[in-house]
Amino acid sequence: MLKIGRYNDLVVESRGKFGLYLHSETGRILLPQKYVSEDINIGDTLKVFVYTDSEDRLAATTLKPYGILGDFVFLKVKDVASFGTFMDWGLAKDLLVPKSEQQDRMVPGKKYLTKICFDDVTGRVYGTTKISVNCDKNIKDLKVGQKTDLLICAFTNIGIMAVINNRYFGMLYKNETYLDLSIGDTCTGYIMRLREDNKIDLTLKKPGYNSIKGSGDAIVAILKEAGGFIPCYDKSSPEEIKTIFSMSKKEFKRAIGSLFKKGILELKKNGIRLKQGKRKKINERQR
Repeated sequence: MLKIGRYNDLVVESRGKFGLYLHSETGRILLPQKYVSEDINIGDTLKVFVYTDSEDRLAATTLKPYGILGDFVFLKVKDVASFGTFMDWGLAKDLLVPKSEQQDRMVPGKKYLTKICFDDVTGRVYGTTKISVNCDKNIKDLKVGQKTDLLICAFTNIGIMAVINNRYFGMLYKNETYLDLSIGDTCTGYIMRLREDNKIDLTLKKPGYNSIKGSGDAIVAILKEAGGFIPCYDKSSPEEIKTIFSMSKKEFKRAIGSLFKKGILELKKNGIRLKQGKRKKINERQR
């Protein structure tokens, strides 16, 4: 079945004055001459992107748009009209965001997070910047602790909004966020809570340590799991600390300083070590 707004594998049926005609269940689709290379022959199967042109005719292209149907992508405004806004999405024909689908007033030259949608009535591909209402509200396939891909899209007074796995919408609470994030950034996150109203709370902390109270306890637990020593200390890079402990360097330094004062940690030149006596007591408490 032909998929408008997506890639299709179509067979070259014939040549014409304006390009190649590709076979589809709905009829022939033109691949304009400017996209045709000399090595293409009748009968070849081509992977092309299918959309509608300025006259609402089906058209094919070998160009790659910045996003396909269902994607959430940041697109730049090319022009604004009374009925909508035209976005550059990498094709000869711009993507229209109708005025009714705009979250806020859009400004030429500025980028906006846009979901690429399809209108079943008109058969046209269009965009919307109303992100949250156009995300999937059916969260039954998600699980607490699940690893996810996040696209940062907005900031509020209490948190950071993100698109989850190019499908859902959720929020990172500011006190759960140790990275310096900006709109348009991508990062890995985890499902912290699935609420009864189908809203999703996110965290950057790795699963398994979310239930541990405080950064110090998390460090002790990770050290114990690693055999009591980890070659990571206050001079390590923020990226290394984030990878091992899922916390910022500032939070890490504050926590190991407190653990050192309590006599729980030894600070070595090449890492941190859980003191032997403390390690034994911790093991005994957990039996």
